[in-house]
Amino acid sequence: MKLKLFKLKNQSFLSKILLLALLFHLSSCKESSSKELANVQDNHAMQYVLVLGIAQDAGYPQAGCEKQCCLAIKNGESKTELVSCIGIVDQSTKQFWIIDATPDFPKQLDLIQQQSGISLKGFSGIFLTHAHIGHYTGLMHLGREAMGAKNQKVYCMPRMKNFLENNGPWSQLVKLKNINIQSIQSDSAIVLNKNLKLTPMSVPHRDEYSETVGYRIEGTKESLIFIPDIDKWDRWDQDIVDQINNTSYSLLDGTFYKNGELPNRDMSEIPHPFIEESMNHLINISTEKKRSVHFIHLNHTNPLLRKSSKEYIEFKKSDFQVAHALQCFDL
Repeated sequence: MKLKLFKLKNQSFLSKILLLALLFHLSSCKESSSKELANVQDNHAMQYVLVLGIAQDAGYPQAGCEKQCCLAIKNGESKTELVSCIGIVDQSTKQFWIIDATPDFPKQLDLIQQQSGISLKGFSGIFLTHAHIGHYTGLMHLGREAMGAKNQKVYCMPRMKNFLENNGPWSQLVKLKNINIQSIQSDSAIVLNKNLKLTPMSVPHRDEYSETVGYRIEGTKESLIFIPDIDKWDRWDQDIVDQINNTSYSLLDGTFYKNGELPNRDMSEIPHPFIEESMNHLINISTEKKRSVHFIHLNHTNPLLRKSSKEYIEFKKSDFQVAHALQCFDL
């Protein structure tokens, strides 16, 4: 009997410890810096951005890649990453939005529901950046072969809207009213609810089928800019330094780490600001602001995906950051 009583007392004590640990973990998302989310369901009037993927359009590992960059996953030097995508969550209204419908859309839709505790009824819209494969092809999962969505709101720019309406299979989504396209304009704010607004920003990119935008997301206290694709910072009609200095957090194009990353390829044909270029361009901003910059949309060749790489080790000495899945930014 004494032994059983001792076990029961210890089980009760252990239960209390586990409960205290859980409460502490749930409260951690109220800190001002970026942080991990763990089923945050009970925080009232809370808005945040949740990172749902950090890889370039083709994901990581990339199909058909037999190079060391992707073999690193099999060797345990790195881990699989979903395609670049973020979610916007409002716990107070039980709503969420997703920016970009990626090839990993099913996993990311499930992930944001799991992590926020908000049901599919709260899925209030998709915002698209442009018509490259990693940013809109997930829309196929809204069709009758899959979800069979009913008038799911999809927000996009005029050329993107025209592309979807006049090219199959996307036009079928419109015809069958799986999606309800909402037109947006650059620099014109969209009010999501009383707590959140979002503003598209036109950026230069390879616009074969549509224009390209980034987004500025504003909550009641903090703000965030999301620019997963841009050609070069000096080709933009806005100053990225000013944008960063006037924003709480920045998720910026980090597709390639440096020039020459793709052997036997002219990288000027696929222009992106190399992370090395971006760090040099932003060298004079404050340490605090450097820490607010998180690179996202990493190509499978980017050495920052591998924490054992010499580039990653060197990068960690800087104040800049690499975004990671399930990272949370309070708004």
